Amino acid sequence: MGIKQDSKGILLVGTNVRKYRTLLNLSVRDLANLLETDHSQINRIELGKVNTSIGIIFAIAEALKVEPFKLFLEDKPAKDTKALKKI
Repeated sequence: MGIKQDSKGILLVGTNVRKYRTLLNLSVRDLANLLETDHSQINRIELGKVNTSIGIIFAIAEALKVEPFKLFLEDKPAKDTKALKKI
């Protein structure tokens, strides 16, 4: 019996890879070249189509100049400061 994969977590990592890649103005091909892999692999990671290894996560984080844990963080919506000021 295998361990059930968390598809939400896999997609979250991919979404964050894309976010940090675009913040650096890197194309998928640019990131793939930095990682010495095929651009289709980066695309599959960003789309949550593959469950990549921890080693690859660390390599991606290094290429994107972020701490690896940031690839696992979910963006929280900003608090409504206007509503807070009314209180």
